[in-house]
Amino acid sequence: MRPAARAPGSKPWYAQLYVQVLIATVIGIVLGYFYPTLGAAMKPLGDAFIQVIRMVIAPIIFFTVVNGVARMGDMRRVGRVAIKALIYFEFITTVALIIALVFVNVWQPGVGMHINSATIDTKGLKTYIDATQHFGAVEFLMNIIPPTVVGAFAPGNVLQVLFFAVLFAFGLTMLGKKGEPLMVVIDVASQVMFKVVNIIMYTAPIGAFGAMAFTVGAFGAGALVSLGALLLEFYIACIVFIVVALGAVATISGFSIFKLIRYIREELLVVIATTSSETVLPQLMAKIEDAGCEKSVVGLVVPTGYSFNLDGTCLYLATAAVFLAQATDTPLDIWQQLGLMLVLLLTSKGAAGIAGAAFVVLAATLATAQSIPVASVALVLGIHRFMSMALTPTNLIGNAVATIVVARWEGALDQTRLHAVLDGRASRTPEAVAITGR
Repeated sequence: MRPAARAPGSKPWYAQLYVQVLIATVIGIVLGYFYPTLGAAMKPLGDAFIQVIRMVIAPIIFFTVVNGVARMGDMRRVGRVAIKALIYFEFITTVALIIALVFVNVWQPGVGMHINSATIDTKGLKTYIDATQHFGAVEFLMNIIPPTVVGAFAPGNVLQVLFFAVLFAFGLTMLGKKGEPLMVVIDVASQVMFKVVNIIMYTAPIGAFGAMAFTVGAFGAGALVSLGALLLEFYIACIVFIVVALGAVATISGFSIFKLIRYIREELLVVIATTSSETVLPQLMAKIEDAGCEKSVVGLVVPTGYSFNLDGTCLYLATAAVFLAQATDTPLDIWQQLGLMLVLLLTSKGAAGIAGAAFVVLAATLATAQSIPVASVALVLGIHRFMSMALTPTNLIGNAVATIVVARWEGALDQTRLHAVLDGRASRTPEAVAITGR
């Protein structure tokens, strides 16, 4: 029997990006396990891939937000979309914190460890602890405003670029017809930057291989065994949050969370391997827009969500904080945990644009709460990257769901297109193919 013919333009299975990333990830795990020194030496491959993606994120956000907001025209609508997004973000991150607290208190992975914080080796913490010295509510809010226009783009701070892009879009809108030629330039520049991302993504399997080989080679199976209870509890908490919480939100909004996960599977595999959700921000924006969400809403909600809708990071912070209290025999009653949750609602918003963001925010949270020894964060330093392999895809799925929900709430969602895309019945639009190359 002759094999079934492929659809015109489709690629064979081995040429699919998610298959290549999956194979590269498995090879990286094997290399890191059997040859840990060589595996750890592969770190530059993963770092280089992440760095080259981050290189183009700032201009992509700028061009996309300016294009979307300026074409939206009505500035009141821009404010309305932003407010709806922030309301949803606060609601869903609160749900994530509650689920994390319930799981860690029921599972109690740290009970019985009896760790004396005075005996913990904190040599590897200096970089993270130093980063918390200027970490607070005022500093976070002030950091949204870039020192200069160029200063917003140089470090690639998402919130600073977003802030300037919105202001620039407002100014461009006020020009009226005079600004139309510049709109054309910005639209073309945006397409060029997405083409650059398309080129970069050919190296995604190499980046995934390097990142995974380093993770397994540097930290090894020992870390997984010693803190296996914490890892297992955290992974299950993330799965429950995605399936139950996000699944319920998706069902109410009229789509399936499982179909959405299948739709963004390539991006999820890249994120899991590199433990950085920034690596697929451009592709996520392109895919959500292709699924029927209005471009202006996608351009505003997705970049904002990367700072304010970090569901996986919230799960990590609450889980790790209570685990450390359990491990160091630090009393933490229900009222103290509720207070900790309020602190986390603020500190979790500052987890974007910082190296080792979630770990830095964890240290900052403990320093703010002043009940759990800050030095105890050293206990999870060795498995932080393994926990990131769960928290980053949770962040990605959370932002995909959030954008669709806000678009539907705003009446900016083509639900017929959404169902056709998630069911695999719709072909990609020429614009989406031009951006992602798939």
